[in-house]
Amino acid sequence: MWFFLQANVPLADPNTASNYLPIAIQLVFAVIFIVAMMGLTHWLGPKRRTSDKLENFSSGIESHGDARQPMAIKYFLVAILFVLFDVEVIFFYPYAVNFRDLGWNGFLAVLMFVGFFLAGFYYIIKKGALKWEE
Repeated sequence: MWFFLQANVPLADPNTASNYLPIAIQLVFAVIFIVAMMGLTHWLGPKRRTSDKLENFSSGIESHGDARQPMAIKYFLVAILFVLFDVEVIFFYPYAVNFRDLGWNGFLAVLMFVGFFLAGFYYIIKKGALKWEE
């Protein structure tokens, strides 16, 4: 028993391919299970095709008109811009964690990043992308 507690016993290398074999086996079984369950439900499930079931469902609201009519895109533009700037803010976290190790070069890189960020924001404001009245 004391043999295993010695400090100079080499440990197994954690970066060998055999260590990932259980993960691969689990992945294969998961894919087989998913395909089997989808196939079984399709094969054994009921197939009653009535006119009510084949009709489009619109949250209980009767559909009318053409879906291809023009609509205002302002909401979608603001949503896309929010996602764009939200993702850019995520890039500040690695700097916040490692700011001491990055030193002045990291600080200058973050200033450059903020400059590009503000230039893009200035461009969006000048183009009027955030104006709702029109």
